[in-house]
Amino acid sequence: MTEPESFVIRAALPGDAEPLGLLDRATWSTLHAVAPAPSEPYPPFFDERHRPEDFLVAERSGILLGYVRVVRPTPLDSNAHVRQIQGLAVADAARGQGVGRALLRAALAKARADGATRITLRVLGRNGPARALYEAEGFAVEGVLPGEFVLDGEPADDVLMGRSLT
Repeated sequence: MTEPESFVIRAALPGDAEPLGLLDRATWSTLHAVAPAPSEPYPPFFDERHRPEDFLVAERSGILLGYVRVVRPTPLDSNAHVRQIQGLAVADAARGQGVGRALLRAALAKARADGATRITLRVLGRNGPARALYEAEGFAVEGVLPGEFVLDGEPADDVLMGRSLT
Protein backbone atom coordinates (compact mmCIF):
# COMPACT_ATOMS: atom_id res chain seq x y z
CA MET A 1 0.00 0.00 0.00
CA THR A 2 1.43 3.38 -0.95
CA GLU A 3 1.44 6.32 1.40
CA PRO A 4 -0.76 9.27 0.41
CA GLU A 5 1.01 12.36 -0.84
CA SER A 6 1.78 14.93 1.79
CA PHE A 7 -0.27 18.07 2.13
CA VAL A 8 0.37 21.64 3.23
CA ILE A 9 -1.54 23.86 5.61
CA ARG A 10 -1.81 27.48 4.50
CA ALA A 11 -3.90 30.58 5.01
CA ALA A 12 -7.03 30.69 2.86
CA LEU A 13 -7.07 33.05 -0.10
CA PRO A 14 -10.06 34.87 -1.64
CA GLY A 15 -9.79 32.54 -4.66
CA ASP A 16 -10.46 29.55 -2.39
CA ALA A 17 -14.11 30.56 -1.95
CA GLU A 18 -15.59 28.28 -4.63
CA PRO A 19 -13.67 25.09 -3.72
CA LEU A 20 -14.31 25.74 -0.02
CA GLY A 21 -18.01 26.14 -0.70
CA LEU A 22 -18.03 22.84 -2.59
CA LEU A 23 -16.13 21.12 0.23
CA ASP A 24 -18.45 22.58 2.84
CA ARG A 25 -21.54 21.32 1.02
CA ALA A 26 -19.99 17.88 0.37
CA THR A 27 -19.13 17.39 4.05
CA TRP A 28 -22.46 18.64 5.48
CA SER A 29 -23.95 16.14 7.93
CA THR A 30 -26.23 16.14 10.95
CA LEU A 31 -23.34 14.50 12.79
CA HIS A 32 -21.89 18.00 13.14
CA ALA A 33 -24.21 20.55 11.52
CA VAL A 34 -27.11 22.20 13.32
CA ALA A 35 -28.22 24.33 10.38
CA PRO A 36 -30.33 22.84 7.57
CA ALA A 37 -28.57 21.25 4.61
CA PRO A 38 -27.38 23.88 2.15
CA SER A 39 -29.52 24.43 -0.90
CA GLU A 40 -29.36 26.53 -4.03
CA PRO A 41 -28.78 29.37 -4.47
CA TYR A 42 -25.72 28.84 -2.30
CA PRO A 43 -24.50 31.86 -0.36
CA PRO A 44 -20.90 32.94 -0.87
CA PHE A 45 -18.45 31.02 1.32
CA PHE A 46 -16.70 34.23 2.34
CA ASP A 47 -18.64 37.23 3.60
CA GLU A 48 -18.16 40.05 6.14
CA ARG A 49 -18.33 37.55 9.04
CA HIS A 50 -16.39 34.73 7.33
CA ARG A 51 -13.24 36.31 5.94
CA PRO A 52 -10.43 34.43 4.17
CA GLU A 53 -7.99 35.42 6.93
CA ASP A 54 -10.12 33.50 9.47
CA PHE A 55 -9.47 30.18 7.69
CA LEU A 56 -6.59 27.78 7.33
CA VAL A 57 -6.79 25.18 4.56
CA ALA A 58 -5.13 21.86 3.90
CA GLU A 59 -4.07 21.47 0.27
CA ARG A 60 -2.53 18.67 -1.79
CA SER A 61 -1.52 19.22 -5.41
CA GLY A 62 -3.86 22.21 -5.74
CA ILE A 63 -6.85 20.37 -4.22
CA LEU A 64 -8.35 21.61 -0.95
CA LEU A 65 -8.70 18.73 1.50
CA GLY A 66 -10.11 20.59 4.49
CA TYR A 67 -10.38 23.80 6.44
CA VAL A 68 -10.56 25.17 9.96
CA ARG A 69 -11.98 28.55 10.97
CA VAL A 70 -10.37 30.31 13.97
CA VAL A 71 -11.86 33.58 15.22
CA ARG A 72 -12.39 35.73 18.28
CA PRO A 73 -15.63 34.55 19.90
CA THR A 74 -16.76 38.13 20.57
CA PRO A 75 -15.49 41.65 19.87
CA LEU A 76 -15.18 42.32 23.63
CA ASP A 77 -11.79 43.35 25.02
CA SER A 78 -12.46 41.20 28.08
CA ASN A 79 -12.05 38.01 26.05
CA ALA A 80 -9.60 39.17 23.41
CA HIS A 81 -7.24 36.48 24.74
CA VAL A 82 -9.59 33.72 23.52
CA ARG A 83 -9.92 32.21 20.07
CA GLN A 84 -12.69 29.87 19.02
CA ILE A 85 -12.76 27.16 16.39
CA GLN A 86 -15.96 27.70 14.44
CA GLY A 87 -15.77 25.05 11.77
CA LEU A 88 -13.50 22.16 10.86
CA ALA A 89 -14.15 20.05 7.77
CA VAL A 90 -12.17 17.36 5.95
CA ALA A 91 -13.06 15.91 2.54
CA ASP A 92 -14.22 12.30 2.69
CA ALA A 93 -11.34 11.20 0.44
CA ALA A 94 -8.79 12.74 2.85
CA ARG A 95 -10.14 11.26 6.10
CA GLY A 96 -7.81 9.09 8.10
CA GLN A 97 -4.72 10.81 6.66
CA GLY A 98 -4.05 13.24 9.53
CA VAL A 99 -5.61 16.24 7.81
CA GLY A 100 -8.02 17.09 10.64
CA ARG A 101 -5.30 16.75 13.28
CA ALA A 102 -2.90 18.90 11.24
CA LEU A 103 -5.58 21.57 10.77
CA LEU A 104 -6.36 21.54 14.49
CA ARG A 105 -2.69 21.87 15.42
CA ALA A 106 -2.27 24.69 12.90
CA ALA A 107 -5.30 26.42 14.44
CA LEU A 108 -3.66 26.21 17.88
CA ALA A 109 -0.44 27.67 16.47
CA LYS A 110 -2.35 30.47 14.70
CA ALA A 111 -4.22 31.32 17.90
CA ARG A 112 -0.95 31.47 19.87
CA ALA A 113 0.64 33.64 17.16
CA ASP A 114 -2.35 35.99 17.44
CA GLY A 115 -1.61 36.33 21.19
CA ALA A 116 -4.39 34.06 22.44
CA THR A 117 -3.87 32.15 25.67
CA ARG A 118 -7.05 30.06 25.46
CA ILE A 119 -9.07 28.34 22.72
CA THR A 120 -12.61 26.98 22.77
CA LEU A 121 -15.04 25.18 20.50
CA ARG A 122 -18.51 23.63 20.42
CA VAL A 123 -19.20 20.10 19.20
CA LEU A 124 -22.30 17.96 19.15
CA GLY A 125 -22.28 15.31 21.85
CA ARG A 126 -22.99 12.57 19.30
CA ASN A 127 -19.95 13.48 17.18
CA GLY A 128 -17.62 10.91 18.71
CA PRO A 129 -14.82 11.14 16.11
CA ALA A 130 -14.49 14.92 16.52
CA ARG A 131 -14.67 14.75 20.30
CA ALA A 132 -11.96 12.08 20.37
CA LEU A 133 -9.69 14.23 18.18
CA TYR A 134 -10.22 17.31 20.36
CA GLU A 135 -9.59 15.35 23.56
CA ALA A 136 -6.41 13.84 22.08
CA GLU A 137 -5.20 17.38 21.38
CA GLY A 138 -5.75 18.56 24.95
CA PHE A 139 -9.30 19.89 24.89
CA ALA A 140 -11.52 19.13 27.88
CA VAL A 141 -15.28 19.26 28.24
CA GLU A 142 -16.11 22.48 30.08
CA GLY A 143 -19.88 22.34 29.80
CA VAL A 144 -22.78 20.55 28.21
CA LEU A 145 -26.09 22.01 27.06
CA PRO A 146 -28.29 18.89 27.13
CA GLY A 147 -30.75 18.58 24.25
CA GLU A 148 -29.79 22.02 22.92
CA PHE A 149 -30.68 20.96 19.39
CA VAL A 150 -33.18 18.55 17.84
CA LEU A 151 -31.64 16.87 14.81
CA ASP A 152 -33.25 14.06 12.85
CA GLY A 153 -36.04 14.16 15.46
CA GLU A 154 -33.62 13.39 18.30
CA PRO A 155 -32.22 15.68 20.99
CA ALA A 156 -28.52 16.49 20.57
CA ASP A 157 -26.26 17.89 23.28
CA ASP A 158 -24.06 20.92 22.60
CA VAL A 159 -20.67 20.20 24.21
CA LEU A 160 -18.41 23.12 25.08
CA MET A 161 -14.70 22.29 25.05
CA GLY A 162 -11.61 24.35 25.68
CA ARG A 163 -7.95 24.33 26.54
CA SER A 164 -5.12 26.59 27.54
CA LEU A 165 -2.59 27.66 24.94
CA THR A 166 0.15 28.38 27.48
